[in-house]
Amino acid sequence: MSPDAGKKRPGCRRVVAGVFTALAGVLVFLALATPNNVSRLPEGSNTAEAFIRIPIEALIGIAVLLVLPGRVRKVAAVAGGVLLGLLTMVKVIDMGFYAALARPFNPVLDWVLVDDGLSFLGDSIGDTLAKVAAVGAALVLLGVPVLMAWAVLRTTRFAERHRAATERSVLALSAAWIVLALLGSHYVSTVFISSDAAVTLARDTIEKVPDGIRDKQAFAAEASVDRYRDRPAGQLLSGLAGKDVIFTFIESYGRSAVEDPDYAAGMDATLKAGTAKLAAAGYGARSGWLTSPTAGGGSWLAHSTFQSGLWINNESRYRTLTASDRMTLTSAFGRGDWRTVGVEPGLTYAWPEGRFYGYDQIYGEQALNYHGPKFDWATMPDQFTLQRWEQLEHSKADRSPLMAEITFVSSHTPWAKVPDMVGWDQLGDGSVFGPMTANAPSAAELWKDDKKVRAEYLRSVRYSVDSLVSYVEKYGDDDLVLVFLGDHQPSPIITGQNASRDVPISIVAKDKEVLDKVGPWQWAPGLQPLPSTPATRMDQFRDMFLGTFSGQ
Repeated sequence: MSPDAGKKRPGCRRVVAGVFTALAGVLVFLALATPNNVSRLPEGSNTAEAFIRIPIEALIGIAVLLVLPGRVRKVAAVAGGVLLGLLTMVKVIDMGFYAALARPFNPVLDWVLVDDGLSFLGDSIGDTLAKVAAVGAALVLLGVPVLMAWAVLRTTRFAERHRAATERSVLALSAAWIVLALLGSHYVSTVFISSDAAVTLARDTIEKVPDGIRDKQAFAAEASVDRYRDRPAGQLLSGLAGKDVIFTFIESYGRSAVEDPDYAAGMDATLKAGTAKLAAAGYGARSGWLTSPTAGGGSWLAHSTFQSGLWINNESRYRTLTASDRMTLTSAFGRGDWRTVGVEPGLTYAWPEGRFYGYDQIYGEQALNYHGPKFDWATMPDQFTLQRWEQLEHSKADRSPLMAEITFVSSHTPWAKVPDMVGWDQLGDGSVFGPMTANAPSAAELWKDDKKVRAEYLRSVRYSVDSLVSYVEKYGDDDLVLVFLGDHQPSPIITGQNASRDVPISIVAKDKEVLDKVGPWQWAPGLQPLPSTPATRMDQFRDMFLGTFSGQ
């Protein structure tokens, strides 16, 4: 060993220690300064400017720790680090919620979404990989508080060793924070240099607990009112006597598909062509907007809102509703002469909530007997779903009038595999769709390019509308009344930030009297609602529909 080796080691250790201390400081800074909605960060070279911030929490934390005695300081630093780690976990979860659902995580109401998230992940990448990913995510989340406790403790020790310089820095930065806060200074819009992001997030998270309790009380009061609950069966929906009424939800069919410049031209062509084809077959249409209680996902919240006439915008409300005896559109039809049917191709497991809606028959994936390939998350193409509905119910002779809710799945995220229309007589058991998935990109490959994702989204929604129009051309009769709508807007990768929650809705009928009855709704002629067409909250549709088509 050379005589200089021993001299180099202390220097190396100091460098390594300095690197770890710097890393600890960066971790604490990022945990405090990074917004919980990354869409607020600009793209490209301006991203770094969003991190020119002075976190007030860091200044207060350092000042408090420096006045504490040694042992108490250590305990306080570790405790503060654990709390900052927990807050960082909430922030990371918020990022995911904003990206997928355009809203923050609610720690009171959203934990039940874990099962649904794992189920979706399993459908997308396989159960084994989904379980590995879930375990990995759990380990990372558990490790965050430990890592942050280490980072705060190491930063505190550094501040103690350089107490005089630290105190001067805290005083100078505190003065700068106050001045910049008064001036409202920022490099990036809505991301201010004087930051209190961590305190704000902590406050908002804590406040969600009493907010959740108050929401439960408010919902109980709302659910106690139902103007049609005691209406005699003979009066309910008498204006549709003898009609087959189909309500169809098109997944992720939102206002952006109709009006966003990225999609408007393609969607306009589809809706205009559909209107013309329906008119040639003797059908008229009227279209409007409904405001969904959810965005990016949570289709069940939209379905239950539409059916129940109550605003179901969280899991707590949904579970309370489906455990009740609230009258739904389905059960209202069931009180008349209609046979009520649910066609749910995305239903791959037991669905106890189905009893709440009041269906006489529910057809899930297995009952629809599809033998073709999956289209990523979608279990089968929408056209096949309609064909099986026709075979199982609509084509039967000597039957009662039908009311059905048919849920489409072809336009469900991730839009990696979109089917094409085929001849109705070629559908068979669905194996005809096999070649369509052979060369389709995987979701992981598609999502490397935002433009391609948006293009496939548009293609999927156009396919769903085309399927419906073609079905009416092929199998529609004088007694068919079709209502189709979107369940919610797609995720922000499609809509951008701050998109409305409106979805298109159309009613199609050959009977002119049916369309005349909806005149007071002020919907636009054809399949395309106008920008000026008024939007109605989705929870108001049930009573609007019952009031229009029920006797007095």
